[in-house]
Amino acid sequence: MFGRRVERGSGRRTAILAATATVSLFVIVALVAVWSVLYAPGPAARSGESTVVTLPSGAGVAAIAATLKSEGVIRSTDMFKAAAALTGSDRKLRAGEYEVPSKASLRSVIRLLVEGKVVRHYVTLPEGWSSAQAVDILNAQPILTGTIEAVPDEGALWPDTYEISRGETRLSVIRRMSVARDQNLARLWAARSPTTVVRSPEEAMILASIVEKETGIASERPRVAAVFTNRLRAGMRLESDPTIVYGVTRGRPLGRGIRRSELDAPTPWNTYQIDGLPPTPIANPGAEAIAAVLNPPRTDELFFVADGTGGHVFARTFDEHLVNVARWREIERRKAGLPPGAPAPAVPGTVPGVPNATPGAAAPPGVTVPPGARVISIPQTAPTSTPAAAQ
Repeated sequence: MFGRRVERGSGRRTAILAATATVSLFVIVALVAVWSVLYAPGPAARSGESTVVTLPSGAGVAAIAATLKSEGVIRSTDMFKAAAALTGSDRKLRAGEYEVPSKASLRSVIRLLVEGKVVRHYVTLPEGWSSAQAVDILNAQPILTGTIEAVPDEGALWPDTYEISRGETRLSVIRRMSVARDQNLARLWAARSPTTVVRSPEEAMILASIVEKETGIASERPRVAAVFTNRLRAGMRLESDPTIVYGVTRGRPLGRGIRRSELDAPTPWNTYQIDGLPPTPIANPGAEAIAAVLNPPRTDELFFVADGTGGHVFARTFDEHLVNVARWREIERRKAGLPPGAPAPAVPGTVPGVPNATPGAAAPPGVTVPPGARVISIPQTAPTSTPAAAQ
């Protein structure tokens, strides 16, 4: 009897061990199967090193799986749905545009979608670019859709870098630029100084656009703004070359020197020919140019001219300015390889650009004009009243 009990106990242990081994083997097989599904390399990209996939907002797991399968990112929609459910990711998948590496595992694809590592696209409107150029920038973006029927008003867009999404309309980006402009202009206008000569936010944009086009050096903008402020207060014309160009091209690069006929043409923007400000901005100015116009430093400078290094040299008096102009002319001669005193180089039919200067004008009494210098025309009498500072 005792021997039989031993045999029975031994048989139970053997059965338990066999069952345990079977379960362990099943678990191992299951783990290998899960690993092969989740971590094994996925399909190779059909071209290049990755595949761009766009998942629309609101798409469910089944729709996402179908899109991934059609783009060749996964092998099986059922496996994707099962893996998403197994990892608890089925309710965490995010819409957007994704760049999936070639042969990415199913686990990697799911993690990419859960973490929302979407492809990010940006478009930049540089400071001082026109609204027509802004439309060109957006039209060149292949991921955007739709058309812009009309060029926005000049100065209506805010220069900045904007994030854009594949399929977004160009008009919606324009609207974002316009909203940003309104918000930033309101903020800057609220912080204006009593020393500003402009009387409205619209005038601020006009003058700031001219300042923006006159210099690309941020540190110079306040001084340029001060020069134009002083000129307006004194009843002098702004005589800004970029305003001539805008009257010719409406915001696109001229690509050559300014012709004498263009300098003499009475366009609404030609500040050599009109008094005060032009009717509209000539570009979309940035925050620094607007702030400079709204808070100009107190100076008595009235003139500036290029210094040959990309910047400008400023002057308080006409005599100082003429010396600076002559120095700039000499720089032009050296760059062209001409001997000192030779006529400054010029494209036939064009007028070499010197800010705030009018060719052929008569010098004020008692002023000796250096060879090659060009004279600025200054009103003989100042107006009885000057523009009031904005309140």
